[in-house]
Amino acid sequence: MGQNTTLQEQYERLGISEEVFRFGEQVLTELKERFEEIDRIAEYNQLKVVKAMQDAKVSEACLCGTTGYGYNDLGRETLEKVYANVFHTEDALVRPQITCGTHALALALMSNLRPGDELLSPVGKPYDTLEEVIGIRDSRGSLREYGISYRQVDLLPDGSFDYDNIAKALSERTKLVTIQRSKGYQTRPTLSVDRIGELIRFIKERKPDVICMVDNCYGEFVETREPADVGADMVVGSLIKNPGGGLAPIGGYIAGKKECVENAAFRLTSPGLGKEVGASLSALPAFYQGLFLAPTVTAGALKGAVFAANLYERMGFAVVPDSKESRHDIIQAVTFGNPEAVIAFCQGIQAAAPVDSFVTPEPWDMPGYDAQVIMAAGAFVSGSSIELSADGPIKPPYAVYFQGGLTWQHAKLGILKSVQSLVEKGLATVVF
Repeated sequence: MGQNTTLQEQYERLGISEEVFRFGEQVLTELKERFEEIDRIAEYNQLKVVKAMQDAKVSEACLCGTTGYGYNDLGRETLEKVYANVFHTEDALVRPQITCGTHALALALMSNLRPGDELLSPVGKPYDTLEEVIGIRDSRGSLREYGISYRQVDLLPDGSFDYDNIAKALSERTKLVTIQRSKGYQTRPTLSVDRIGELIRFIKERKPDVICMVDNCYGEFVETREPADVGADMVVGSLIKNPGGGLAPIGGYIAGKKECVENAAFRLTSPGLGKEVGASLSALPAFYQGLFLAPTVTAGALKGAVFAANLYERMGFAVVPDSKESRHDIIQAVTFGNPEAVIAFCQGIQAAAPVDSFVTPEPWDMPGYDAQVIMAAGAFVSGSSIELSADGPIKPPYAVYFQGGLTWQHAKLGILKSVQSLVEKGLATVVF
């Protein structure tokens, strides 16, 4: 009893009322089996990462960086073997010169598409920042400016694939199919690896030579398999999300077929240079150790997402995934229906941060988005969304997207602070 009281007092010191604390503890009693399953997946993935590092013969010398051209960078080349081993692909490009997830996706698209080709999205509209890459919204240097056309097939109202229209959309010009695993700023279900595999099989049966690329952001290590295990030709993501384990300060990866990866390398650096250049500087220890920690860090974020779904569903809000659904990424969407609640949620998350907890986030005109966006992320790595963070566009249906938490305990605090913020502003009530 004394220990529980001490724990409650710690939360009280951080601004959590007794009512909100008790509400959270009550919900937690129902999540033991869910958390045990998350831990089993983390254990499996931890062993997979260790095996990948051992097979690539990672040594202490691999942690030393290079400068200048970066020729013969042992650590960089070995790290790319590790990523290829983890994702079960022929090759990988893992670089600090890839600045973010959008950059990694743009690089994969621009290097593997040529004028006259068509890009197809069979899962509806891609994430907002890709709209300018593709040319859905006008932007200098878009694929559309280079004569690459785009077509999309929306998901059916129940979230399933519209196979009839996907088959019709595949044409002689279709060179690359992009499949976004996570929901982005939508409230559709995240795609499981199994569902991605079904879609790829359907497409390949009709057009075997098409490149199937999966935007894997937020999905790494959530399941025991990754998209390349079910036929993806390229798997693309950001190192300041799941695979960086909260330690990678920058970077992105493209893992896949050797030709696709080499194309990306020639676009990233220069024709004729490709993967041979690109100094790793001092980033390698964080890249290696971050990947090593990634399965456990991802598990903590997953527990936070499950906890948030159960809390907010009980409070009467629509959540995606719901409290019982299986998980295929670390994002938890909560639909509030009004902008005030989105802002209050994000302000609660910010107040739980170890960095910049005293800052009050407000909506702003963020580059790459068509509406104001509010973002809460008091992070050690700026913008890292494997760390405790939340964001959302200030437009209907006024949903917020929560993710991260380097530890489950910090994710728990952040979620309780978001509830506390809503309760104090009269925008929600806890339900026992």
